[in-house]
Order: sequence, then structure tokens, then C-alpha cells
Amino acid sequence: MKSSRDFFSQNQSFFWGVVAFIWQLLFFYIPVSFLISTSFVQYFPDLGISRFTFSFYKDFLNPVYGEIFLRSFILASVTVCVALLISYPVAYYLAVKVKRFKNILLALLILPFWTNLLLLVYSWYFLLENDGIINNFLLALGIIKEPIHMMNSMFAVYMGTIYCYLPFMLLPLYSVLDKFDARLLEASADLGATYSQTFRKIVLPLTFPGIKTGAMLVFVPSFGEFVIPALLGGDKNMYVGSVITHYFLTVRNVPLGSAFTCFSIFVLISAFLIYGCAHYVISRFIRGSHDTETL
Repeated sequence: MKSSRDFFSQNQSFFWGVVAFIWQLLFFYIPVSFLISTSFVQYFPDLGISRFTFSFYKDFLNPVYGEIFLRSFILASVTVCVALLISYPVAYYLAVKVKRFKNILLALLILPFWTNLLLLVYSWYFLLENDGIINNFLLALGIIKEPIHMMNSMFAVYMGTIYCYLPFMLLPLYSVLDKFDARLLEASADLGATYSQTFRKIVLPLTFPGIKTGAMLVFVPSFGEFVIPALLGGDKNMYVGSVITHYFLTVRNVPLGSAFTCFSIFVLISAFLIYGCAHYVISRFIRGSHDTETL
């Protein structure tokens, strides 16, 4: 009994890893495998037969799909950039500057995002509509003479997406900055470095892992977003998530929807690979230039 208990304690990480692998196998690998296999099968219900085909992927060579991917890519990129610009100073202030009530302030900041996504989206609906809070406030101040049309526009889609995915950038940055040693700032100041030099050479490199994590957590879901464009954008512009929803739920064409989903995953993975290669080349170039200057 004791030997088995010792064996489990010594290999505890392995057993937890097996549990995680089984979880991923059941809820990720098997569904993705089903999705991929379905995308290559064309069914003929009248004849009761099916055949292997690449015809579904040929449809995506249409330039219209290129515009959809580009539109989703721009939405995800802008969301990441704006969320980073908003989250970084807030996370830095909470983690480094605030000494008391840090956890309370963080909880108050995250508390609105514990509600359902639809409630968050509809809150922007009541803010941006023609007789909403923003237009009524501007009319009351006399800044505008007639309501500004903000609903069912690109502006509404971007505002809703940035707002809904802001915590996914804030929390990774806060977790990294919370472990940041403030004595490094004092040492940098004692050595005569300016604040911008300290931020560029000390703070930013040490918090870059949090930036990468937050960027990925924001980019991936916003790239496939469909609820926010439908409710705030009025479905005027199609995005990747909108097309997938259309094929699965409206047209009921499962093979075509599976093919488009697999193609979207391929595009997303390719974008991350290109980014990783570019980041590696640039970092190697900067490191080489720095070594040359040192010599």
C-alpha cells in the first residue's frame, strides 16, 4: 500500500498529464478529426452514397473569401492593439503602483465581465442606438443637433469586440507585472536611465511573455467572432465566424461548413507561423547588431 502511494506521489505529474491528454482527446482531437474527415466527404442523399472530394476547398479560392479573411484579420489585429494600449497602463498601475486594496480594485475591474457575453453586447446596444445614452447625452449638451448613427456599423463592431475581449489581455499582463521586481526600476534610475529607456530595455522585455499570451487569447476568438458582428453590426459585413455560422446553422451544409472551418484554422496557424518566423529573424538581427556594437 505504501509502495503504491509512493509511486503515485513520485509520478503525480505524469498522471495529471494523462488526465489532461484524455480531456483534450475527447473534447478537441476527436471533434477536430471528425470535422476534417467531414470536409472531404460529399453526400448524395437521394442515391444514399457518398464520395471523397476536394470540391469544397476549391470554392474558397473565390476572392470574396479573401476579403472575409482580411476583414476578420483586421478586426482581430485592431482588437489586440487597442486592448494592449488600454490594458498595459491599467495592469502596470494595479500591479506596481497600487499598494493597498489591489485585489479589490482588480475584482471591481473584472466584475462586469463575469456576466454573459450577450448582456455585454446588449449593453453597447443601449449605449450606441439613436436614442441611446450617448446620443441623448450629446444632444443634452448641445454638441450635436441630431443623433449620430453608430449602430449597425463597423465602429459598433470594433467597440463591442474590444470591450468584450479586454479582460483576456488585462489578466495575463497583470499576472506578469505582479511578479515584477520594482527594485529594477530603482536600479535603472540610479544608473542614470530615463523612464523611456527603463521601459524599453527592462519593463517591456520582462513583460513580453504576458503580451504574447494576451495577444493570442484576444486574437484567436476575435478572429472567429460572429455574435458581435451580428448584433452590433447588423450582419452587414461577413466575418469568418459569420460564414461558419451561416453554413452550419442556416444552410445546414455540414461538409462545406467543416471545410471552411478547417481552412480557417489553416489560415490562422499559417499567420502565427509567419509571425513566429518574422519575430525570430528580427530578434536574431537585433541581437546580432547589438553584439556588433558591443565589439
